[in-house]
Amino acid sequence: MAPQVIDHKGGVWSIAVPIPDNPLGHTLVHLLETDRGPVLIDTGWDDPDSWDALTAGITACGFDPADVHGVVITHHHPDHHGLSATMRETSGAWVAMHAADTALVRRSRAAEPGRWLDYVLGTLTAAGAPEDHLEPLRAARAAGRGRKPPGRRAALPDRAIEPGALLDLAGRRVRAIWTPGHTPGHVCLHLEETHPAQQSAPTAARPTGFGRLFSGDHLLPGITPHIGLYEDPDEVAPDLLDRGDPLGDYLDSLERIARLAPAEVLPAHQHAFPDAAGRVRELLAHHEERLTDLRRLLREPLTAWQLATSMQWNRPWEQIPAGSRTIAVSEAEAHLRHLVKRGHVEPVAGSAPVRYVAI
Repeated sequence: MAPQVIDHKGGVWSIAVPIPDNPLGHTLVHLLETDRGPVLIDTGWDDPDSWDALTAGITACGFDPADVHGVVITHHHPDHHGLSATMRETSGAWVAMHAADTALVRRSRAAEPGRWLDYVLGTLTAAGAPEDHLEPLRAARAAGRGRKPPGRRAALPDRAIEPGALLDLAGRRVRAIWTPGHTPGHVCLHLEETHPAQQSAPTAARPTGFGRLFSGDHLLPGITPHIGLYEDPDEVAPDLLDRGDPLGDYLDSLERIARLAPAEVLPAHQHAFPDAAGRVRELLAHHEERLTDLRRLLREPLTAWQLATSMQWNRPWEQIPAGSRTIAVSEAEAHLRHLVKRGHVEPVAGSAPVRYVAI
């Protein structure tokens, strides 16, 4: 099958790299031509078919995979970071990532077998997960099948992405914009160059704004990215108010992108789109509506699990598989934590599992 490649002009292409058994379908890996050779923004999932699609796409853009000069990772998730080690082995490319996500990669590699399952079991128990959800995880732990997080074959980055700094890309101006929320170290990349359509299109059809934004998962045209928790199990603050607020970070990051006002957004999923500020307004309104709904639900004390079962997802709770339910509970907890930070919700003293109630 021919790779799905789009020429966005001005030395920018996108390559659709499939994600196995995932409704998202594919990751849009972007290729940026530089004076030292092509640079990839993300790499796609670590899978033979995905690798074949990526290399065929690079070839279709007019380059050899062995000539890839560098890899810039927007965030550590396996559909973005997965093939970075294979690409580095093939071409000798450097791999860059924000320090906060690099720390997550290091922590995952250093974790003892089963540590991840121990942490998940502890958080799910505190969240009020029922026995039928916990039992398979306990059985796996007892049998020594401590599942490792995905993406362990991905490269350990050898360069740090500094927020606000221009990347070292010969002949191109790409500035890193730190946008935590989806992950602690998520970055968007602002191509500070005139959009090709602003030079060639009729005046009435020219996009407004400046440059193009490689937005990773931070800003997508029709999807709200997952906002969960990424705490070090050994460094969780005892006081809830002292812990991080990933949803608050995400909302603040959205505002920052709206002020940037790029002419076009090139996301890692779905399709390119204009009007970043308009999409930001939609997402801010969505989260405010969701937070209002949660406060209404929390007129009576609920655990994070109970709250997750009552939230609106892309399908009924009964149809959500176990692994995705765990992710959904993490998102419910992120929303609860933000409501606690705002002073709208508080944990019920002495409750176990922990219940929350609106103030």
